[in-house]
Amino acid sequence: MNINDGSPFPKRLKQARTRKGLSQKQLGILAGMDQFVASARMNQYERGVHSPDFKTVIALSEVLEVPTAFLYCLEDELAEQILLWVD
Repeated sequence: MNINDGSPFPKRLKQARTRKGLSQKQLGILAGMDQFVASARMNQYERGVHSPDFKTVIALSEVLEVPTAFLYCLEDELAEQILLWVD
């Protein structure tokens, strides 16, 4: 599924991943992806080329310790408030 439609997901995913200090490959593996495709898939998600299914979104949010709402939050200020809430 090609999203590249202005979704905040790619930006928020990268923001949460770098906040946790994980590489794309590490995040993918921790979220249950095969180690040989984890880096490429995460890169595609962060560039907005593809969108993960919701089961994967849930796994990513658990690894990143952020609510799924954060990953889809359009407003930067609200996203920051969500991060304060989980810290």
